[in-house]
Amino acid sequence: MSDSVSDLIDRLHREAEQDRPNDETPDVGIVMGSDSDLEVMMTGGKRRGAYDAFVDELGFAEQTDYENPPEERFTFETYVTSAHRTPDLMTAYAETAEDRGLEVIIAGAGGKSADLPNMTASIAYPLPVIGVPVQEKSVDSVIGMPTGAPLVAVDAGKSFNAALSAAQILARQHETVRDRLVSYHDDLREGVGTVSRDLHDQGTETFSSE
Repeated sequence: MSDSVSDLIDRLHREAEQDRPNDETPDVGIVMGSDSDLEVMMTGGKRRGAYDAFVDELGFAEQTDYENPPEERFTFETYVTSAHRTPDLMTAYAETAEDRGLEVIIAGAGGKSADLPNMTASIAYPLPVIGVPVQEKSVDSVIGMPTGAPLVAVDAGKSFNAALSAAQILARQHETVRDRLVSYHDDLREGVGTVSRDLHDQGTETFSSE
């Protein structure tokens, strides 16, 4: 076992034993099978990702130090936990997630053997896990869970929606998150109304040339 993996596993178990207040621990855990998945899982590349949803739209912060949380009340953390290359790290993360204060996990993986979301959901049960197929060819693997082994999943590459879904889960207990989700939806609604009005009033040619 490599030193870095051993260190991470030990860290997770130490954090799980601390019993820190929930308002000081990450609310959402984001894991991915490789750092090559980072663009899709976090910034989304051509489409916006989970990081954009949490930080730009919902006012979350990324927590990088378990013992020194940021000022923001709602936070998320990120790890690479490969189901195939570091199954021990994946297992440790899923096993300790609830004790470390996480309320929901977003797990993304690519390729035809996108097993990280499935395995994380099985080990972390009953903690809810939202799977993100990083590529189109990953969809069947992510959604192919047997009866009795639940895994919520979004469409390929749509980690932004996974973040919104995670926030919806948190919103059942946290009114502040609910209010932020409603505000985000109201902004979307207003944006569509503005576009519709301008398109109609200006006509297609003028609207398209702006």
